[in-house]
Amino acid sequence: MAAFTKELGIDVGTVQTRIADSNEVLVDEPTIVAIVIEEQKIVEFGKLALGMQGRVQAEMIEVAHPLQNGVVADYEITERLLEYLLKRVAGPMRIFRPRVMVTVPYGVTSVESRAVHEAVLGAGIRDAHLIQQPLAASLGMDLPIGSPSGNMVICLGGGVIQAAIISMYGIVSAESLRAGGLQLDEAIAVYVRRKYGVMIGPGTAEQLKIKIGAAVPQDKEENLEVQGQDQVSGLPRPVTLTTGEIVEALQDPLKQVIETCRRVLEKTPPELVADVIDRGVALCGGGALLRGIDKLLTKALGIPAYLVDNPTTCVVEGAVKAFSLYPVLKRNLPPV
Repeated sequence: MAAFTKELGIDVGTVQTRIADSNEVLVDEPTIVAIVIEEQKIVEFGKLALGMQGRVQAEMIEVAHPLQNGVVADYEITERLLEYLLKRVAGPMRIFRPRVMVTVPYGVTSVESRAVHEAVLGAGIRDAHLIQQPLAASLGMDLPIGSPSGNMVICLGGGVIQAAIISMYGIVSAESLRAGGLQLDEAIAVYVRRKYGVMIGPGTAEQLKIKIGAAVPQDKEENLEVQGQDQVSGLPRPVTLTTGEIVEALQDPLKQVIETCRRVLEKTPPELVADVIDRGVALCGGGALLRGIDKLLTKALGIPAYLVDNPTTCVVEGAVKAFSLYPVLKRNLPPV
């Protein structure tokens, strides 16, 4: 029976959900669902559900974000979401139910870990394991974590930021910051409101971050005009922002990222820090795509930081690879 059982990696993040098998990423969609309130049935998921936000009758259809800061905020919706996705990628799970490896942020409590595990079991899975996201990311990047040398990974997610030193298939030291890309968007929106008296939504703030945003000043200054709502009159008003303004807006939340990484290095044994200096710091997650974030961290930490080849998918790909290494990994995985 094992020969016919699928092995799936699942990375249910605050902003994005990904499911992969050993060959490819099967699902890569926003973590948002649209539910018919009366029937409690998921009608849309991902991009289609995101498109319904603010455009449907709130009394009939609920558009929900089941995770906050990397952990389960709504258990029932998370369970239905996983059941919906697993049926979509694995078909009816009557005989050969898939084995799954689910990622969780480093430092989650036993209650938070149990909520994820039980949600997966409630979705119809019999064999489920948990793995910390930095450890999964290191496997997805093919870092040499099986040797007694230090490897540093920084996961810049939408709802949580994690920095970890990994050696001998385990996390030696790590820190988690319950903030991420969503807080960067919020910082941009606050900046625009204070400077121009114009209110913009999270989607508009995210577009500014993606299209002209950066972590450090750029040689080429870009600008983008967006539509917002005047704070005083309540009427629509366009405002044009530049790359330099977005850099200024992001400084405070980026300082928190730097402090989190520094705390990890401060409590790491000197021998492992020396290894990290030689090998550099691997950056992954959607936040790693922000222009200049590698230069900012290199300057702040004094260690070369680099963007990996698969920054957005390495966590879920590493979760799948963890099955083949389970005998040596299991002592370092979260208990359930």
